[in-house]
Formats: sequence, structure tokens, C-alpha cells
Amino acid sequence: MESNWTPLRLPNGDRIGLLSLSYLMAVDEEWGFGPSVYGAAKGNYGGLFTMGFTGQRRWRLSSSTHLAAGLYAGAGGGVGSDKVRFGGGLMLRPELSLRMESGDWYSGLSLAHVRFPSGNISDTSLGLVLGRANNFVSFAPSDAGKPGRASQRTGLGFDEIALQGGFAYPRSGTRDRSGKPNTGRIVFAGADLRQYIADGSWWGVEAAGAAQGGVDGYMEVLATAGQDWALFGPKLRVGGQIGAGLAGGGNVDTGNGWLLRAGPTLRWISPWGATLRLDGGLSYAPDGQFSTRFVRLGLALPLDQTPSVSSSLEQQAGIVRTQQIFASYQHLPKVRFKDGSEDAIGQIAFVMTRELTPSLYGVAQAGSAATGKAGAYAFGLFGAGLQSPQLLGGARLGAELLAGVAGGGGVDVGSGALLQAEAYGQWEREHLRVRAGLGQWRTMRNGAQTAQIFNLSVGYAFGSLAR
Repeated sequence: MESNWTPLRLPNGDRIGLLSLSYLMAVDEEWGFGPSVYGAAKGNYGGLFTMGFTGQRRWRLSSSTHLAAGLYAGAGGGVGSDKVRFGGGLMLRPELSLRMESGDWYSGLSLAHVRFPSGNISDTSLGLVLGRANNFVSFAPSDAGKPGRASQRTGLGFDEIALQGGFAYPRSGTRDRSGKPNTGRIVFAGADLRQYIADGSWWGVEAAGAAQGGVDGYMEVLATAGQDWALFGPKLRVGGQIGAGLAGGGNVDTGNGWLLRAGPTLRWISPWGATLRLDGGLSYAPDGQFSTRFVRLGLALPLDQTPSVSSSLEQQAGIVRTQQIFASYQHLPKVRFKDGSEDAIGQIAFVMTRELTPSLYGVAQAGSAATGKAGAYAFGLFGAGLQSPQLLGGARLGAELLAGVAGGGGVDVGSGALLQAEAYGQWEREHLRVRAGLGQWRTMRNGAQTAQIFNLSVGYAFGSLAR
């Protein structure tokens, strides 16, 4: 897990700061790769986000020092103007950094260049890097369906993933970026990942976007922590949580982008492994004019065995299930924009799948426009897929149906709700996955539009224990 702070000077003279979070998986002792997200955390550009992938090479200099060179390629954008243009949304960020290590932690200085090739943003600056190394315990994908045992978390290290939806009610005093009151109800959807560190204690990350309410393109990414206690038995739990992160877009005034959140939680753990959550509270942008009360309902599904300090290896038994992580490029040949024009766009997306049975799996993806004229367009989708058994030559066929939210970049997505269906062929070799797909992209409500979508993805597969 690695975070960077990158100062950036914009063409109009404004100075902002980009904060990042990356999850880098080690291919070996020298090379690593994984998904990254960057967001504005300084200046008046709250809502500037890009999502993509980082590749990194490390050189050992001493027992406690290493040098790293990395390249981030992602897509997104934010509030633009005639002087600040994000173009199609593609962002490149090469970096050279020197790090000092202390146990599993490391920190250092970085020299990075940020560039939006189809826009006019380009700057080189000194920044900071902070990271922590963990083990990546996993099984071979060929072990899927077999019993397995492990003494610690396997795979990504998170215990569960939740899909959430709810309502936000802006408080009086909430304004858009032009200073006009903005107090209409917002419908939003999102997901989170949690790791439980003690009985009823957790930390996690979550992301959500607007699906209705006139603020399509609004997005938030937060780190969260919470604690709950048993109520009338161990399966019903009540407590509270706090969160802090970045948010903006959709003409919502979050100032420099920081968002704080707090509120009560209610959790019911079903006998079948799934968990229902109900929570609410207050979200507040300390540097902007945005404050809401919110309530939401979530369904959480287990990703891994949750280890216990007192558990033996035999007690950590489970069934191995395959997970896949993809870097995906998606091409939409004709999309309608809010100004009535039509044009092609290309998207970069992060895709994660989790096998539920040998033929059924869950899937989530998030991404942004990288080519065309839709910089700042972003989306998040969740759904399920069906896959065939592996065929001759390591091939596999499948199909997916997803729903979610999208907005920004001038794309006409109506209320922000989105459906996507796709059929694909996949080629598999050990951990490597290569996929090509063809499908349909469709907005919902308020003048729906449809478009074809072509997908080419490269991925990494591994096995983790299912409860």
C-alpha cells in the first residue's frame, strides 16, 4: 500500500496538491504493479480524480534503502476552463523516488512529472511518498474448488466487500460552485472493502457516486474506521464509524476536496455469510459549501477467512475461489454529449472479479474516460457474470451484466444510472488473463441512450479462501 503527495502548478497559475493511494502487487523482489487513484486535496479543485494503474521497478541500495522508478497511467479530470484543460482525460505520471525503510514501513522523496497529453496540464515537482509492505498470501488459480488452509488472510487482505445505496439530504447553506443553493435530495450508490482487526473493529476504503439528484459526476473516495458491539446476541451489532477522504465533481462545492464523515451503524450478520448494514450520519466538506445528512443500506459479502489470534491452522480451512484483477481499455464508438454532439470515447478501468461457484462470479469495475472529449467522465459498476469451464487451449467464454452510476465530462447520462452487458472470450495461462469482449452500454431514465462497447483487458488471477 503506497501513498504519494504531488504538488502541481496549473497553466493558470493555481497551485494544487494531488494525493494518491496505490495497491501494488509484487511480481518478484524488483517489479510490482497495481491499481491507483489520484485526487485533488489542496486548492479549489475538489472533484479532480483520476484512476488507473502503476508499474514500479525497485533497486536495493542498502539493507534499509531502496530506489524506485514508476509509471502511472490513468484517466479522469475535474473542473476545467479555457486555461485549464484535461483533454480526453488521460494522465501520465512518471516518478523517481528514494525511500528509507523502518520495519514494514517506508517513506521518502519523489521527483514526479504529471502530464495530461491531450490537455495543457504539465508540471514537474518534488513530492513525498509513504508506504507499507505486507505479504500477499494466495493459492494458484488451478486450486479453485479445492479445500485449502492458511494462517493469515489470503489475496487482497480484505475480509468483505459491500454494495451500498442511499440518500443524501444537503443541509441549508450548501451551494454549488456558482454560489447557488443546492439542497435537492441526492441518490447515490457505491461499494466498500473492509478488514476486521479485532472483534467489532474495522478499517476500510469506500467509493460512491451520484445516481440521481442533478449532480451527476459527483464522486467520493474515503478511508473509514469503526467499532460496533453485540446487541441482543452476537449477530446484531450497533456502533459508529468515521471517515475522511476526497470528494467533488457534479458542480458540488467541496473546496479543496476534503470530506469528513461520522455517524451510527447497525449490522446484522446472517447465518449464510452475507451481512446487512444500515448506517447514517453527517458528511461535511470543511473547505467548501457542502454538508449533508445521509442514510444508506448495504449488502456485504465475505471475501476471505477472517483470522483469529487463537485459531489454529486447521481452523482456517476453506474452499479456494479464484479472484481476478484486470486493467481494461474500453472503446465506445459513439456517445451523445449534453451539447447534442456525438463522439467516440475510450475508457481505462480497474476490474475485479470473485468466483462464487465454478460458473458464477461477482464483478466490480471503476474507471474514467481517457480519450475523446470526455475528460472528467467517471463510472462505477457492479454485477454478476457467468463463465464456461476452461476449453481447449486455455480459452473460456463468459457474459456479464452490471449496473451502477456514471457522470461528468459532458456525457449525457441522464440521472447518472447506468447498465452494461457484455459477452467475452478469455485466454488463460497460470496467473495471466487476456480478455476481449463486445457489449452494450445504456443509460437509464431521462432520455436514455445506448452505445456499443468493445473491451480489451489484461489481468492477474489468484486463489483465496472462501468461508
